Amino acid sequence: MGEQSVHLRSIRLTLSFDGTEFSGWQRQKNARTIQGDLEEKLAMMTGEKIVIHGAGRTDSGVHALAMTAHFATNSSIACSSFRSGLNGLLANSIKVMQVEEVDSSFHSRISAQAKVYQYFFTTEQIVPPHRRYYCAHLPGAFDLEKARQCLPLILGRHDFSCFEATGSRDKGKIGGRGALREIFSVSLSPVASPSPEYLFEICGDGFLRKMVRNIVGTLIEVGQQRMAVSDFADLLQKKDRSLAGPTAPACGLFLKKVYYDESWLAA
Repeated sequence: MGEQSVHLRSIRLTLSFDGTEFSGWQRQKNARTIQGDLEEKLAMMTGEKIVIHGAGRTDSGVHALAMTAHFATNSSIACSSFRSGLNGLLANSIKVMQVEEVDSSFHSRISAQAKVYQYFFTTEQIVPPHRRYYCAHLPGAFDLEKARQCLPLILGRHDFSCFEATGSRDKGKIGGRGALREIFSVSLSPVASPSPEYLFEICGDGFLRKMVRNIVGTLIEVGQQRMAVSDFADLLQKKDRSLAGPTAPACGLFLKKVYYDESWLAA
């Protein structure tokens, strides 16, 4: 049973995790998830029923370098003790990098101003075994420069329905921003590696379900000559998911960072 405080505290965590063994972030009854494991261990430490809120809901097999999450507790456990205690209880595939007490107005998802995702992939015929869970295998001749011609089309504020997975949001909901998202920066570059890899990186004010993986899957179609750049340009106008490329595999995707101020402008 954890030590009890006289007031409700809000605790913010910065997490790094390997998503290979998990069925995504969101708690599920019959599957192991990041949220489920964290809540279980926090309940052991505090003696409370803890609900932890993440900056986003990563899918099964997706990784994070710095996911932000927060929870409320009556416990007086020190932040340093939360970090050491959780890291002692959690599997090696989840690590708590930082813990801090924050104002009750902070919310990991709602307060976020920008998120950065990275996607690693190789188009070689063979993927090195040590990269199989962290680099998507999309073999075939790949024209990097042609794929790069699509990147300026993504920048700015658009309706990204064409890259939205089914069930991404409640489309009957009145109000909100719908499928509108703003992309601040995007890049596609070769990675120095024994086996050639590419890194797609994107920063925006938010992302629809599987949006990054659907963008990458469509860029691959362009780079492997199955779609023209002009077709990619039409996608945003037609808002039709069926015209875009396939969803790229989950294993290549990493949530790199979540920003809660405008420091992303200098990144």
